Amino acid sequence: VRRVRQALHVVNRRLGHEVTVTADQPDAVMGSTVVALLGNQERAVCLWAGDSRCYLWRNQRLYQLSRDHSLMQQLIHEEQVDPLEAARHPAANALTRAVGAHERLVLDILEFSVQPGDTLLLCSDGLYQSVSTGILSHALGLLSPEAAVDYLFSHALSGPARDNISAVVMRR
Repeated sequence: VRRVRQALHVVNRRLGHEVTVTADQPDAVMGSTVVALLGNQERAVCLWAGDSRCYLWRNQRLYQLSRDHSLMQQLIHEEQVDPLEAARHPAANALTRAVGAHERLVLDILEFSVQPGDTLLLCSDGLYQSVSTGILSHALGLLSPEAAVDYLFSHALSGPARDNISAVVMRR
């Protein structure tokens, strides 16, 4: 976990200084969301910044393990507005954290146990915004991680797919 955090902090500095400062536009900000998963036997650690997500499929139930670092999530968390009102906010999808967006990178870290049969999904917002939670659940319940990714991409790409999509599915 320490080495992954260090590597992400190095990338954050490089994006913040070397890439952004030397870009043609001095005010440009270059950043990226990140979600990473480390596992060892029955323990796992998820690290993230931004709105890429980590999901757990366990006992026929879908759990979102990560919490988005977006203005919408911040407004909901601070109980300033209800989820429907937050979604209508003009800057709802603005990220509050990302690699390269700020001088100091703040990562959330969640450690949890992994049980036999658990399936984990790491994905970008382009995927989960393009499919329903029902589609996510169905995909993660399929026989293999490969089948799950194929199913998710098929459904995401058959719709509007307004953003890049990426996904990794793992099963214990």
